[in-house]
Amino acid sequence: MSKRLAAFCALALAATAVVLTALTVLGDIASGVAALACTVLALGAGWYGLVRRGLGRVVGFGAAVLLAGGAVLWLVASKPLTMVIIAALWLALVAARAAFRIHVDLPPAPAPRRPVLFYNPRSGGGLAGRLDLPGEARARGIEPVELTPGADFGSVVRSAVAAGADGLAVAGGDGSQAVVAAVAAEHGLPYACVPAGTRNHFALDLGVDRSDPVGALDAFVDGGERVVDLADVNGRVFVNNVSLGLYALAVQRPGYREAKLRTLLDLVPDVAGPGGEGLHLSWEGPHGREHAAGVAMLVSNNRYRLGRVVGSGTRPRIDDGLLGITVFGLPRAAGGPPQRPWREWTASAFVVHADGPVPAGIDGEATTLEPPLRFRIHPAALRVRIAPRHPGASPSALQPRDLWDGIRALAALAAGRDPRRPLPRGGEGEP
Repeated sequence: MSKRLAAFCALALAATAVVLTALTVLGDIASGVAALACTVLALGAGWYGLVRRGLGRVVGFGAAVLLAGGAVLWLVASKPLTMVIIAALWLALVAARAAFRIHVDLPPAPAPRRPVLFYNPRSGGGLAGRLDLPGEARARGIEPVELTPGADFGSVVRSAVAAGADGLAVAGGDGSQAVVAAVAAEHGLPYACVPAGTRNHFALDLGVDRSDPVGALDAFVDGGERVVDLADVNGRVFVNNVSLGLYALAVQRPGYREAKLRTLLDLVPDVAGPGGEGLHLSWEGPHGREHAAGVAMLVSNNRYRLGRVVGSGTRPRIDDGLLGITVFGLPRAAGGPPQRPWREWTASAFVVHADGPVPAGIDGEATTLEPPLRFRIHPAALRVRIAPRHPGASPSALQPRDLWDGIRALAALAAGRDPRRPLPRGGEGEP
């Protein structure tokens, strides 16, 4: 499906859903109000259960499920068009994602003469072995180096550089990516990300196809190059983010990897529930005011897009030269207007103070940091090679700011025009 056709379908399906919804509501306002009330009550009951334990959690979650289920059944039973509306909205979202799919033609770069692939055979449940990444690397003239348990990963990478490696790739999770990226940036060498971890967030935001780890090796064959930022906290480089508070405490607990959701749910009452202690941290907000509240903090290598319709949870860019700072659960000012449960801003540097060691999750790996925590951004620090058939940019690189901006961009695409958008440094391409 072409982008123009996908954009047209998205707009048509969304318009159909809006018209049918209006007809449904006007036909029976009482049913719509009742369903809305059930939905609001379900959200309140769900929050009540989330921040409590034992019987309180069971009652809260149980009530939320019953109320939400009741709202859906009420609408479906009384309004046969409800399922049509839901289907139209879902298809509109699918078409919109197809319309916003991006590919950037990055400038070609000379292939390194002695590239090296470091691979962790345990990452991603043994993905490197199942795909025979070492063999695929050799077929492309890339030397594979296995990372053995207990070895000093940074020293292994630096030894390869000292032996003449002029291109560094790594097949592993985001923690492994950060180690190799730091050494590549230090020596000014090209770097390639091979997504062989569990989630591969860095690969997603770079524009590497996470479903094609083998194809990612072509970055050192005929790939293009872009330049991105890196960030560090107390001298340790990270490619994605550092989390403090709720998530950071969760990753410290034994068994987190095996039961992530359960671990997080067990921690919520301690941090955000009645009598929860929140963060024992202090920092300056975007206007220079001192803060010491909230339940979680995320400091990222460039700003994440949170709470958006398209591309939620990704970074539209990794070359803005700014840290993204997000604090969740800041209290609302007394008598102030309702606001979303997080605040976010950007800065080139950020300092967090604490009375003692701070549990942290750095690119998803548990660690402890000594205060003060000093975060810095390093603009244009890393030369990244990306295979030519991979996207080359984040899925949210088109940057619709909100719903209306997304509609405007879809209308432009449907009309055959190219909506304005920022592109990665050094590249031009189509959205």
